[in-house]
Amino acid sequence: MKKLIAGAILLGASSMAFAQPGCGVGAMIWKGQSGIAPHVLAATTNGTFGNQTFGMTTGTLGCQTNQSVQSMAMYMDSNIDKVARDMSRGSGENLDTLAVLLGVDEADRDAFRKVLQDNFATIFPSSDTTSGEAVDAIVALLEKNESLSKYVAA
Repeated sequence: MKKLIAGAILLGASSMAFAQPGCGVGAMIWKGQSGIAPHVLAATTNGTFGNQTFGMTTGTLGCQTNQSVQSMAMYMDSNIDKVARDMSRGSGENLDTLAVLLGVDEADRDAFRKVLQDNFATIFPSSDTTSGEAVDAIVALLEKNESLSKYVAA
């Protein structure tokens, strides 16, 4: 039994070693250090204190969040079909709601609508596209656009 537990711990520690600890108290304590030990210690500290989720939610502890992107994602969960319809047309109430949730200035709204309409097939490559996939595609497209990237920056 002890060998089984030790093996599980080593397996878990080795997989955590290759992953970046991200943010949280552990990442802050071991910041700037590389190698297996600091990564394992950072991940273990984050796991022990359960602070990484708190940091991601509040944008503290070295975690960056974009509240407007999170709001857009929540809206997309409930309205994906309506958003897709409006996006394919390049106008509509649901597309305007996305712009408002992202804080897109009036001056940038036409460019926002055009980018989403022109890239509809990229955002919705199939009828099975999930809202999470669509949000990721929207964010990626906006990040590449010089005038619209500021709305999705963390």
